[in-house]
Amino acid sequence: MSLLHPAVRQEPFAELSRFRGEFYSCLTRRSDALFELADAVLCADGPVRSLVELSLVGEHRRGHGGLYDALAAGRVDIARLRRALVTVPLPRAADGRLVLAADITCWLRSNAHTSPQRILCHTYGRGKDQHIPVPGWPYSIICALEAGRSSWTAPLDALRLVPGDDAATVTARQMRELTERLIKARQWTDGDPDILIVVDAGYDVPRPAHLLGDLPVQVLGRMRSDRVLRRAAPPREPATRGRPPRHGGEFVFGDPATWNAPDAATETETRLYGTATVRAWDRLHPRLTHRSAWVSQLGALPVIEGTVIRLQVEYLPSGATPKPVWLWWSGTDATATQVDLLWQVFLRRFDVEHTFRLFKQTLGWTCPKVRTPEAADRWTWLILAVYTQLRLARPLAADLRRPWEKPSPPNRLTPARVRRDFRHLRPQAACPARAPKPSRPGPGRPPGRKNTRPAPRHDVHTVRKPGTTKQRTKKSTTPRPRRTG
Repeated sequence: MSLLHPAVRQEPFAELSRFRGEFYSCLTRRSDALFELADAVLCADGPVRSLVELSLVGEHRRGHGGLYDALAAGRVDIARLRRALVTVPLPRAADGRLVLAADITCWLRSNAHTSPQRILCHTYGRGKDQHIPVPGWPYSIICALEAGRSSWTAPLDALRLVPGDDAATVTARQMRELTERLIKARQWTDGDPDILIVVDAGYDVPRPAHLLGDLPVQVLGRMRSDRVLRRAAPPREPATRGRPPRHGGEFVFGDPATWNAPDAATETETRLYGTATVRAWDRLHPRLTHRSAWVSQLGALPVIEGTVIRLQVEYLPSGATPKPVWLWWSGTDATATQVDLLWQVFLRRFDVEHTFRLFKQTLGWTCPKVRTPEAADRWTWLILAVYTQLRLARPLAADLRRPWEKPSPPNRLTPARVRRDFRHLRPQAACPARAPKPSRPGPGRPPGRKNTRPAPRHDVHTVRKPGTTKQRTKKSTTPRPRRTG
């Protein structure tokens, strides 16, 4: 059992019941069936393998036909549910600030020829050069991160990318709307540290920093190791004619001769990586051109200055040779303490991989074979509501471990272990769903009668960079070395 005192347990139960009531209010059509479907995911014994098996869970009092009808014809007030997710207690970093991580994960639908709006999604293979594109629905998900090593995050928003969307632009707009909701919910107030947004190398980090420049946010992200940035323009000499330069000398990530002395440097002893050596250089910016995502920019392109951080660890737990990690932070004039905090916060970004794995392998996010992307969106938001309830039940759950599992302290339970005990916590929380009415299933299609209205088939869309044409150019047999500025 949980070690919390009964009086102390009332507050988490009250917060859990409040969210469950608000979640039920967000279900505006087929609300009872959708709510019990979410409870079936929470109370199922073991990983979710298929939707029809959820109708056999005791908490789901309706038949399998109502389950599929709820996903196909139900309705979720997504705007209200988005507001509900930011009103619950959120995790904070070590310095008390909100840290948001954005990443894209894909719901692969390779054989769903009748499902529209599928896009070729990049997947990672086990071997070298085994990355192949697979048709599916990509989702941009934003989570709030905790401090320290943990498999918990707080998913706050999910958005499906449609054909023609630019991931960086869509994520920046999604992050802007989420930041405004956080400010309105008073999760951030004047005087608080800026919200830190952490992304990986798939995003062009200076672009979201430029698009979100008017908000109280800072952007931290990884850059490729072949990038070339520029220093600030040197001061203009008196009586010099001509247009003043906008960029200074080059800073080549792969050429130490161009680095010069760092503006900040730290060394930290870690348990998993040995000595972590960090060096930072201030006021470096990319030299932008009118192509790719900046093709629609009118006039002079902006100069987006930031701090470059190079992280080098002594060894890796896997035994592989460690490679340096290059980070870019949208702030400037970083101190050694800030630099030390930034690279540790970036490592917490990989906690979202635990959340994605739980979504897919335990909660069954990608197991339904739904046809329409609208049904996929409803199921996605149900999974986010399910995970939020697990997070709210975290201080209440007991460690129902298997005989072969090691004991875990109450404050270190994983989401999967909290889910094991949710069935015992559910009767003490609010359950607004009404009992089902007795009904008789319809006759269905008469035996021997074929389907006269087959579903239409849809092509898979490919993703192109903004500003590119449909014509494919022949690949050069003598490519030049990569230098991205």
